Amino acid sequence: MDAKLVNPIIEAFMEVMPQMGFPMPKRQRIYLQDRNVISNGVMIKVGLTKQLRGNVVYNMTTDTAKYIASTIMLGVPVTKFGEMAQSAIREIANMLTARAATNFSQMGFSVDITPPELTLEEDYAIKISEAQYLTVEMDLGGNRIDVALFVDHEY
Repeated sequence: MDAKLVNPIIEAFMEVMPQMGFPMPKRQRIYLQDRNVISNGVMIKVGLTKQLRGNVVYNMTTDTAKYIASTIMLGVPVTKFGEMAQSAIREIANMLTARAATNFSQMGFSVDITPPELTLEEDYAIKISEAQYLTVEMDLGGNRIDVALFVDHEY
């Protein structure tokens, strides 16, 4: 995977999250992993299609997901991660990945995204590549979100 393809994802995070009422995200570390993403409790997978093919997986604890859902819902307390909170999390993943697709298009790539798939289970593994992929740890007001990314492109 071309490492420069991670920048549009990070940029999307930095652009979208403050607009939604979150503090400015901070990129922590970037590292390689093999094939499977292991859930921290809540995972949202969004596929990339057309000239760029791959997956973006937003991986977080249930508490972080509740914090994000509450912020998106204008501060309404989220004590149970029910349908409304799940919908909010899917929507933010959709917004982040759509913005990343726009960033990719500014690099000259035609990209579409698939609908977000939500998984609620700790230690659940999903395969996102046949090889290594990048994970970017993002800090959002003291809450960690791991953004796993595998992208391949056609020329």
